Order: sequence, then structure tokens, then C-alpha cells
Amino acid sequence: MSSDPARLTALGNQLIAVHIRLRDELDRLLDDLEAGERPRELRAHCLAFCSALDRHHTGEDGGLFPVLAAEHPELREVLELLQRDHDVVAGILRSIEDVLDWVGGDPGPDATERARRELDGLAAILESHFGYEERRLVTVLNELGADVGLPGTEAVFTP
Repeated sequence: MSSDPARLTALGNQLIAVHIRLRDELDRLLDDLEAGERPRELRAHCLAFCSALDRHHTGEDGGLFPVLAAEHPELREVLELLQRDHDVVAGILRSIEDVLDWVGGDPGPDATERARRELDGLAAILESHFGYEERRLVTVLNELGADVGLPGTEAVFTP
């Protein structure tokens, strides 16, 4: 992480940009599913998305949130709620990966419908989660000074 104050000042804005990219990727996944994308390509796309989302949330839980809790104790309850959301999202990601294990064969309408439901559920939860996180943390992130270290948070700001 750079110690350049201009870069640190924009961390909240960077968080929004990462959320936009993750939303766009999820929209593309849903579009691919609707278009009947071949199972192998759909699974590869999904695994890449799931991995990026997991890295983002792991970076928040292990790096960013502890720093924010130390600097802003009034946010601890918010951060705990966001971490619980991360656990819910991780469970959905595992379910999606299980559904997409039909690689190589014809997924059939049941697996495709289940994948659609899981991805729709993920999209709804992420929209709520990202919106709440942005409302509660962007201003605080943008106000962090250059003297605040954020070790291990590169994945938070890089999808």
C-alpha cells in the first residue's frame, strides 16, 4: 500500500470503484447464464469472480476492518455486521460453486435454475452489503491520514 497521502485520501472512492467492478462482473455472470454460456466457460468465469470477491472480503476482515476499529471504535458494531455479511456471502459462494460442478456435461434446467437463484440471491445481498458499507465507511476511509498503516489490504482495493 502506498503511503502517498493523495492515494490514502481516495481509499473510500477506491472502495466504491471496486464495488462497481464486482457488481459489473456479477451482472456479466448472470447474463452469461441467461445466454446459455457453455458450462466450462461459465464455471471459469464464476470461479474468477468468487475468488476476487473472497479476496476483497478477506482483505477487509483481516486488514482494513481491524485498522478502522482501532482508529474509530464507534464503528466496531458496523464492522462486525459487515463481517457477518461476509460469512453469509462465503456460504452462498460455496453453494454456487457446488451448483457449477456440472462442468463437462449438460447442466439441465434444474441446475441452471438453481445457479440463477443462487446468483440472484448473491446479487441482492451484495447490493445491500455494498450500499451499507459505502454509506458507513467511505467518508471515514477518505479521511484516513497518511500515517495510518493498512497492511495486507491490497486485495480490498483491487478486484
